[in-house]
Amino acid sequence: MRISAVKAADRFLPDKLSRRLGPWLLRIDRLFDGSSEHAAAQRVSLIAFTIRIVSAAIALVSQVIFARWMGQFEYGIFVLVWVTVVILGNLSCLGFQTSVIRFVPEYLERGELDHLRGILLTSKLFAVGLTTCVAIVGAFGVYYFRNAIESYYVAPFIIGFICLPMIALGDTLDGTARSRSWALVALTPTYIIRPILALLVMTIAHASGFAPTAMTAIVSAIIATYMTTLMQLFVVNRRFRAVVSPGSRIIRFGEWFAVSLPIFLVEGFFFLLTNADVLMVGRFLEPDKVATYFATVKLLALVHFVYFSVKAGAAQRYSELMHTHDHAQLAQFARDTARWTFWPSLAMAIILLILGKPLLLLFGAQFTDGYPLLFVLVVGVVARASVGPAESLLNMAGKQKICASVYALTLIVNICLSILLIPVYGLPGAAFATAFSMVFEAVTLALTVYSRLNIAMFVFAGRARTGAAKEEV
Repeated sequence: MRISAVKAADRFLPDKLSRRLGPWLLRIDRLFDGSSEHAAAQRVSLIAFTIRIVSAAIALVSQVIFARWMGQFEYGIFVLVWVTVVILGNLSCLGFQTSVIRFVPEYLERGELDHLRGILLTSKLFAVGLTTCVAIVGAFGVYYFRNAIESYYVAPFIIGFICLPMIALGDTLDGTARSRSWALVALTPTYIIRPILALLVMTIAHASGFAPTAMTAIVSAIIATYMTTLMQLFVVNRRFRAVVSPGSRIIRFGEWFAVSLPIFLVEGFFFLLTNADVLMVGRFLEPDKVATYFATVKLLALVHFVYFSVKAGAAQRYSELMHTHDHAQLAQFARDTARWTFWPSLAMAIILLILGKPLLLLFGAQFTDGYPLLFVLVVGVVARASVGPAESLLNMAGKQKICASVYALTLIVNICLSILLIPVYGLPGAAFATAFSMVFEAVTLALTVYSRLNIAMFVFAGRARTGAAKEEV
């Protein structure tokens, strides 16, 4: 039996208050009713948002404990190695983790179950196979060039590459579950279960007498990743058996790869862009500075996860609206997602600036050096939030190449600024380079969406554009 907020208010609240709250409570009922695709997308975004809030809290606690146990230097080594491994694991999917979101709804709508079975199997095998090769080559490369790398990075990087196949498979399973709007199945393993398991394994190792080094933390993260990904594989496969029965498969690898490759360029550049600052700091500064910068950026996740939450709920809906050729509805939904992204991000940014210093103090007294950086970085994150998941809209509209160009240009801007500013100004230089790149990215994406799709995807463009659309009709 469904619980209605409107009926509950009518029953338990005074009439005057119930009438005033009526429009807002009706929105809540529509959100959880699930009768419309718009409400379904909102619900998935809300679930994703909730998961990211819980995830941010778990990540904050676990990273504080790691930093306290390991100290700045060892924690900085762990951070740089783990960020690099996660980047390589994500990039090694070559876009299949996102293209599956596009193809699964399409094949289900057309009843092409042979194609559906084909892409479900191919995406997983491709992710594991390619990343295994990347891991072998990467470990060999680090060992071969070990004399040119700081000695304290060599062993952690070689061991860290063991995790690549499971990171890639996890990303692919995330996309597979999102293609069916299974937000909990998609996001819970990576953002909740994995960090909890990593902390649990690290705690057991610490209690057993193992030294709290970067190597111990990396091994703990590897064990947690393997356990989490294999569990997610079992759950996703079982749920898809209820959607499509076992049968023959049609493999159209060339077609899928042709679509995935531009998406890979888009998401690859985006993923590099969101992590390039940490890598650049690691290139020019010592591990203790990497630790301080990473802790500061980790707090920014409290703001940035709003964008990822909306993206999780919107990508499938973008794809569906593109197939219905309803431009007016697509434009309105795109503007809605920009508002869903911006206002919660702005609120979280204000809260973060108030609580930033005490939160950094949890990592250790030295980490408070990162507090001034928050004021610079927040500007970029809020500016990026003002256009919502614009790159997802471009991807689902088949504009992957132009979107990839936008991110490539933004990445070049970020790297060039980092090379110029970090050696001279240190961490403030890294923060400015990152913030400026985010503003540049937001402006460029908004202009691209408007020029290519004739959609004003900007938080403050919604009302006026809606009225204009009605007049045209």
